[in-house]
Amino acid sequence: MTKIWEELKGHLREKLTDKSFSLWIDPLHLVEEKEDTLVVGCPNKFSLNWITENYVNLIQDNLNSRGTGNYHLDLKVQAPRKTPPLPDILSESRQLALLNMPGSGKSGLRSLNKDFTFDRFVVGKCNEFAYSVSKALAANGTMPYSSLFILAKTGLGKSHLSQAMAHAILQSEPKLRVYYITAEDFVNEMILALRASRIEEFKNKYRRSCDVLLLEEVHFLSGKEKTQLELGYTLDALADDRKRIIFTSSLLPRDIPNLNGELSSRLTSGIITTLETPDYETRIKILQRKSSEHGVILSEEIIDLLAKELTGDIRQMESALRCLKAKSELLKAKINKDLAEEVLRCHLPTERSISMEDIKKLVCQYFKLDPYMLESKSRKKIHAFPRNVFVYLCRQLTDLTVEEIGRSLNRNHSTILYSSEVIEHKIKMDKKVKHQVDFLSQKLRDGKK
Repeated sequence: MTKIWEELKGHLREKLTDKSFSLWIDPLHLVEEKEDTLVVGCPNKFSLNWITENYVNLIQDNLNSRGTGNYHLDLKVQAPRKTPPLPDILSESRQLALLNMPGSGKSGLRSLNKDFTFDRFVVGKCNEFAYSVSKALAANGTMPYSSLFILAKTGLGKSHLSQAMAHAILQSEPKLRVYYITAEDFVNEMILALRASRIEEFKNKYRRSCDVLLLEEVHFLSGKEKTQLELGYTLDALADDRKRIIFTSSLLPRDIPNLNGELSSRLTSGIITTLETPDYETRIKILQRKSSEHGVILSEEIIDLLAKELTGDIRQMESALRCLKAKSELLKAKINKDLAEEVLRCHLPTERSISMEDIKKLVCQYFKLDPYMLESKSRKKIHAFPRNVFVYLCRQLTDLTVEEIGRSLNRNHSTILYSSEVIEHKIKMDKKVKHQVDFLSQKLRDGKK
């Protein structure tokens, strides 16, 4: 009878277009067969009530129509005898104590970068407060607040600071359960837990088995309504127990599209601090520190030149130093002003004559999209993705301000920032997207040669 039951479930999946049906029927399993009754187990009471109210007659009718006799369906709450293996992402919590042992370099679900410590963070006017408040919260007991929200654009050190806090906490209190995770991983873990009927374990992991939560890239929660709700309850539970909570994001909660007001309030209930683009003095210190770490000897003249020209983020400076070192070693060349200027030409735009219209024309041509749809209110993927690519390319290849890009699309400041962040994230995670953006960028540059 087990085979018949599984065939029935497969038949119903194929017959019905309602995707939510599969989510409810998949966890059902045959418990036993009596004379004229099939006892079917539901994973929990909520599932039993929902199946009874919405699907039991449908299942009953299809069961009887298969020519196996007239069986009565009896639903009861009973988990499967053989529990399927937990997804790895959930199993991590059981080994958390081992992962948090000194020297393991791991915490929660993600590995910590061993170089991201307070000692290696270059402090300047642009980040002094953020550094001080992070260090104080990591020390515990020296601050009246238990949560911190770090706001910064990509490449300015927010991940460095958050991981430095994790390192410091684990070094002083190695038995603490420190969870370092991105918002995207949090969403994916919750989905896995729901599919595996292990949502209670998921809740317990973050609400009762977590001492410190470091949640990166909060802006990824945009539009994730169910996850926002669950995270809100989790934050309440952690706050009630005075657990330390650290968030990072490139947008303030109020500027994250489709973020509910209650979660926005929770995220900003503690201290909010920002990391600004490094000023000249800080860039000097960063270049001195990084050149020393890379084993590159630079004169004051070269450092001054690099600091004046490399006004972007820290990654830009690190990339320039690596190129300088590679050219010097491979070409057996002395690091002088000429070599430095040659490297800078690869890291700085030679001309900024690419216009918004150039980008719009190419994006619409590439994605076979009517230019009008870029400005439309449509949120369909076939329209939203090209629009986000357009925004990203405008920010990367032109001197246009966020406001100017926003006016061209009838969008506000925060929406433009979020669109650009979406593509930045996808470039890191999806090779196809990276290839598309690189191709379009090169086409635009080639067109201006």
